[in-house]
Amino acid sequence: MNFENINFLAVFVAAIAAFILGAIWYSAIFGKAWQKELGFTDEYLQKANMPLIFGSSFVLMLITSFGLAMFNAHSGQSLDATLGAFHGLMVGLMFVGTSMGINYLYQRRSIKLWLIDAGYQILFLTIEGAIIGAWQ
Repeated sequence: MNFENINFLAVFVAAIAAFILGAIWYSAIFGKAWQKELGFTDEYLQKANMPLIFGSSFVLMLITSFGLAMFNAHSGQSLDATLGAFHGLMVGLMFVGTSMGINYLYQRRSIKLWLIDAGYQILFLTIEGAIIGAWQ
């Protein structure tokens, strides 16, 4: 595998952007609705090992960002922020959002929870794609 077309700084910045979006998405924007849909209390959330959860989440976002950069680099197209965002949006809509939807159907989760979670994934992939595309 050839990694010469991967901008590792862009991959890192894109992962940071996804992490920051998640912090805002799951606290200020949809925090209470997400919590309610899962039946989580404030007390339950306070018992979590947040360094482990945040650290692991960031590593996974970094892997996602790197995967998207690989996808973009091997698309054979000259990238910019718009095309990178489009690639991220399509991956989010066509792969991540739909696969989450399948799981949520079998788990009998609410459509509201799916919209919150899949919406975040789709938006963060779009943002990551824009960042990676802009720095290609």
